[in-house]
Amino acid sequence: MMSQVLTALSPHDLAFPDLHNALTEPNGLLAVGGDLSWQRLVNAYKHGVFPWFNEQDPLLWWSPNPRAILSLDDIHINKTLKKFIRKQPYQVTINHAFDRIINICADAPFRDDDTWILDEMVDAYQILHRKGYAHSVEVWEGDDLVGGLYGVAINGLFSGESMFYLKTNASKIALIALGQHLKSFGVRFIDCQIQNPFLQSMGAIEIERKIFIQLKEVELNRPMAPSCWQPQRIDYDNKQ
Repeated sequence: MMSQVLTALSPHDLAFPDLHNALTEPNGLLAVGGDLSWQRLVNAYKHGVFPWFNEQDPLLWWSPNPRAILSLDDIHINKTLKKFIRKQPYQVTINHAFDRIINICADAPFRDDDTWILDEMVDAYQILHRKGYAHSVEVWEGDDLVGGLYGVAINGLFSGESMFYLKTNASKIALIALGQHLKSFGVRFIDCQIQNPFLQSMGAIEIERKIFIQLKEVELNRPMAPSCWQPQRIDYDNKQ
């Protein structure tokens, strides 16, 4: 069996190794080191790579196999959620409160102080937001921020990073509203990176990395109207 070697990134070179060089154990670990400059982050997402590390770790970069995606034609809204949506209890906006969203995601109670959204990650993604690549979806109950998510978009490729809820179904509403919004611009899927029970319940599936790479390239070459990410209120429905 061919041995696998973990690539050490240079702080002076933004390049990433071929995704097929990622380790099988731990699954998808591709490289270590480098930095969290906005240029490197953009290059990482273009290549299907994302940073993920804990406080005691060095800077780690990942491209797991399989990869979790959510087809925007297949978002699952069960009967209970459909009934909830019909009441329209929440309003949803885009890019109205990015800094609040990422900080709440970092401090969400369910993380039990074991978060990978460290201060340096928060700082890096706030810069990425100001550069026009990182975006937030906010869910409001009146004037209260009760849920939301954030991620990185490069043309038609949106990679979700984290989400939270403080009220019932708020994170589900954020995902549904974002999915319907992106679909209206021709986007086919959301990159969910790694499968979990919540994403699976919403319709996310796992695909081979080589298929993800093909789908990713299509979305990277999809031009997006500037209006997609302008701060705005977005509507959502239960007809998925």
